[in-house]
Amino acid sequence: MCAETPDYKDTINLPQTGFPMRAGLPKREPEWLQRWERLRIYDRLRDKADGRPPFTLHDGPPYANGHLHIGHALNKILKDMVVRSQQMMGRDARYIPGWDCHGLPIEWKIEEQYRAKGKNKDEVDIVDFRQECRHFADGWVDIQREEFKRLGVTGNWGKPYLTMDFHAEAVIAAEFQKFLMNGTLYQGSKPVMWSPIEKTALAEAEVEYHDKESFTVWVKFKVLNDGDLHNAHVVIWTTTPWTLPSNKAVVYGADIAYGLYEVTGTPDECWANVGDKFILADKLAEDVMAKARLEPGMWQRVRDVSAEELSSLSLSHPLAGAEGSKGEWDDPRDFRTADFVTDEEGTGFVHCAPSHGMEEYELYRDLGMLDQVITYNVLDDGSFRPDLPFFGGKYILSRKGKEGDANKAVIDKLIEVGGLLARGKIKHSYPHSWRSKAPVIYRNTPQWFAAIDVPCGGNDTYGKTIRERALRSIDELVKFTPQSGRNRLHSMMEARPDWVLSRQRAWGVPLTCFTKKGALPTDPDFLLRDDKVNARIVETFESEGADAWYKEGAKERFLGTDYDPDEWEQVFDILDVWFDSGSTHAFVLRDREDGSEDGLADLYLEGTDQHRGWFHSSMLQACGTIGRAPYRGVLTHGFTLDEKGIKMSKSLGNTVAPDEVVKQYGADILRLWVAQSDYTADLRIGPEILKGVADGYRRLRNTMRFLLGALSHFREEDRVDPADMPELEAWVLHRMAELDHKVRTGYAAHDFQGVFQALFNFCTVELSAFYFDIRKDVLYCDGDTPRRRAARTVMDLLFHRLTTWLAPVLVFTMEEVWLELFPGEDSSVHLVDIPETPADWLNEPLAAKWAELRRARRVVTAALEVQRTDKVIGASLEAAPVVHVRDPDLLETLKSVDFADICITSDIRLTGDPSPAEAFRLPETDGVTVVFERAEGEKCQRCWKILPDVGTHSHPGTCARCDAALG
Repeated sequence: MCAETPDYKDTINLPQTGFPMRAGLPKREPEWLQRWERLRIYDRLRDKADGRPPFTLHDGPPYANGHLHIGHALNKILKDMVVRSQQMMGRDARYIPGWDCHGLPIEWKIEEQYRAKGKNKDEVDIVDFRQECRHFADGWVDIQREEFKRLGVTGNWGKPYLTMDFHAEAVIAAEFQKFLMNGTLYQGSKPVMWSPIEKTALAEAEVEYHDKESFTVWVKFKVLNDGDLHNAHVVIWTTTPWTLPSNKAVVYGADIAYGLYEVTGTPDECWANVGDKFILADKLAEDVMAKARLEPGMWQRVRDVSAEELSSLSLSHPLAGAEGSKGEWDDPRDFRTADFVTDEEGTGFVHCAPSHGMEEYELYRDLGMLDQVITYNVLDDGSFRPDLPFFGGKYILSRKGKEGDANKAVIDKLIEVGGLLARGKIKHSYPHSWRSKAPVIYRNTPQWFAAIDVPCGGNDTYGKTIRERALRSIDELVKFTPQSGRNRLHSMMEARPDWVLSRQRAWGVPLTCFTKKGALPTDPDFLLRDDKVNARIVETFESEGADAWYKEGAKERFLGTDYDPDEWEQVFDILDVWFDSGSTHAFVLRDREDGSEDGLADLYLEGTDQHRGWFHSSMLQACGTIGRAPYRGVLTHGFTLDEKGIKMSKSLGNTVAPDEVVKQYGADILRLWVAQSDYTADLRIGPEILKGVADGYRRLRNTMRFLLGALSHFREEDRVDPADMPELEAWVLHRMAELDHKVRTGYAAHDFQGVFQALFNFCTVELSAFYFDIRKDVLYCDGDTPRRRAARTVMDLLFHRLTTWLAPVLVFTMEEVWLELFPGEDSSVHLVDIPETPADWLNEPLAAKWAELRRARRVVTAALEVQRTDKVIGASLEAAPVVHVRDPDLLETLKSVDFADICITSDIRLTGDPSPAEAFRLPETDGVTVVFERAEGEKCQRCWKILPDVGTHSHPGTCARCDAALG
């Protein structure tokens, strides 16, 4: 610049904004949380909700026990994005957070505290014990509430729902009484999954499967019949030797081919003898002999054994007649066909202990023979009854959940009496309690059930039984996201047994019913069904909570003067906590003013494990009480894994704690991770992934910062009508209209990944790298020109859309952006809706034209990048390339705009002449080539374009445009 040329820096319209490049989210986010609390954002949205169609996402209650893990964060952030997006699209989107407060995990914690003090839970007054459980849950509700709020989750935090609230306990009892009154409640003695460690029945949803090493044995049952099969043995195989003392039968397959096999030789160590004869499934015989250490040549197949022949046989238990057995196993075992026997593994025969296996139980139930085959050999702690010969007092599991001494004792006794053919170990998937992590067993025990295949009265629009109503609800009433959730829930409902409602614990809502002393469960008057008694219970629970059931004189109080207390037994089992959470639709959606108008939820949203958990129990409970599903939509998300796709585990050290992410990056980064992930599958997270998320966030933040800088001092009188926009601005309006549709349909379908990806690409590729890049020159160097006003108008329109489109995801950042332009005391982006975008902004012909322009521009910018890399030029404004265009139509299109401005060059020449050999080409853009030429003229000291007219105007060192801008 010549000495006399003025410094024009202060004459340029440089962007002005206080919006920092560095977010500082961990420090600043709590300030916005306090601001929202002060503004009562959630309440104010409810205040202005008149006339809006309601949308209710019903919160599946997390358990009030422990700090949040990353799965909690994923779940609550997803819910928050649903609620916020629905609200900003014009709905009255309500969200009442809730907590599951009853049940074993809390009870277990209090028991641990007692044990540490040398106290016995059974010596403590049960009401006092329950109060300690309540206090424990209360403390964790407060902790988790603050942790959820820190993630930016909006909702009615001041009045959440708790399953231990008195009203909730009263409603849970009332909902249970509906099962009592409609005839679906019954007491039955059948095998249920039982936790010996926790001494309670478990539901399927309380069980998880892990690998377990089990003993496996091949056991001989002697044939009692005369003939050539006399003293032959039917061989069974089992992975639960401890069930053999409870054996009552052996079953076989009607269509399986069986043979008689004889031992002809034995090795040194073997439990078989020469001359022994075994009946085995032909398909499995060789494998069984190998397990018995009998090599080929040591045994032979004698003949077929037909199904008809098998049907006439009678067997003895291997312990029959054993010295000291006291006749426990002397009766012949039942022997018959069963559909569940296969020849895929084992021996082709299955030993039956109907007290410890559901298939065997159902077989003998259907035969009407349960009274002949049910045993009560295993106590609630997993030990054998004390008087059981040989095995009394032996434990299936140790007190720490490891292998007990029962299996070994049974195997040793079988060896002693000659009843064992082979033994081994097998590793297989086995059910464990998800709380204690210890294996569970199937144990026959009296429990309370809800029958799901008997008519249950009430609304029968979707069927007469719970199962019928559930299946029709799934097919006709519920929208599943993803659709695969429908198939999973449907198949579970098709195959599930009756619902086990009772638990043998203390902390929860009791089964509020009475049984008649001396009556059998099958007697019609076994259960007391009286509306007045029920009403007294519910009314008392409403004012005193479920503790009232355990207070002295409770039975007399509830029975009143209509019944003799001495004739009735009060039931003290507590309800499965899944019944609690399954009933939440009644005391939240139905009963609360901010619930749902029709008592139904628009959406239930949880992890995929809830197909057998909350989605499942809520369906069962509601189908029994209101006759249909309590939800219109079900959305499921996957589990969280580490960066390598490995399940998170404290022992592996690969967990990611939400609070640590928030401390390092801020909650918006965690929310962004959720938004850009495919939640329908399992989600990976870890340090490197979070670094990538943070990098994407910075790019998006820079886009918003540019917008804010460009809009400084923008006035309403600067606004340009969309009809008067230049083509480039009209193209941006078109893209906004397209994106508005994409955002709304995406949010409606809860496709946050699709919405965010579209917006991120728009911001970084179409705005930052294209539109903003081109319009910087106009924004900075133009005077008060129509095109500058048009550009700023478009940026104002962009601002209002981008902030509201992104607000459901980046709740803190978009608030920060919003307050830069609207800093008022009551201002918040979360109090506004996504603005309507006029349909007439759509302009497909213009969009097609600009797609061609951008395609040609990419060739030019790539050619200039080569020159920049080779240090021929420092900036694109030093260039004035020649662009050869083969297609005449495309050439005219390029000539119809200022293509030099679009390519950010000082000049450009467009020609239809043939391309010279040295011209730059892009393989993907045929017919457009570029020959580099330097721009001619002097560099404008204000806009830096190199133009021939620089220096010929009244303002030294300027071009015509800058001279005019300076006035």
